Amino acid sequence: MSAIRNANHPPKGSSIKVEPIREMKAIRRIKKLYADKPRDLCLFSFGINTAYRAKEILSLKVGQIEHLQAGDRLELWQTKTKKYRPTTLNATVIETVQAWLAVHPDPRPDTALFVSQRSRRALTVSTLNNMVKQWCREVGLKGNYGSHTLRKTWGYHQRIQNNAPIPLLMEAFGHSTQAQTLEYLCIQDEEIADLYAMEL
Repeated sequence: MSAIRNANHPPKGSSIKVEPIREMKAIRRIKKLYADKPRDLCLFSFGINTAYRAKEILSLKVGQIEHLQAGDRLELWQTKTKKYRPTTLNATVIETVQAWLAVHPDPRPDTALFVSQRSRRALTVSTLNNMVKQWCREVGLKGNYGSHTLRKTWGYHQRIQNNAPIPLLMEAFGHSTQAQTLEYLCIQDEEIADLYAMEL
């Protein structure tokens, strides 16, 4: 008897592209929905404001961040690029971190920052992936979302709202080409379409 293939599972050798959260109102809705859940709000805010990978965020220890203030730099080791990547933490990140640490079940310096409420162990990437899917589903977003959605959302809005240069985003993401960055952020087609919107 052959196994039944999950229709949502990509064929071998292919993948499903995960999307950024494009609408600011959806971001605000998620924040409002989880305003009384400091861990989840902190995790969401951290992800969309730093562009770190899920594995890097979940590797954080309380002692690495409890003393930091808005404007301070945080450097995390990137397993994919084999080097440290610094980021400057903004007020939103620091505020949500402090709110979460105030109720963290075990805020010792060597404890994981983001822990499971049941096991008190560090959250896994798989768990975060499911959490992001739930967050997006609860605010009515349609499409494919997952843990990569968080850092893609950061890059998408840096480009669309702040007009961040592609070379800077390439450096932030560790990409080798501009085309790779545009495709990663799911904005390549949008930017090309905008070229034709201008009337000469």
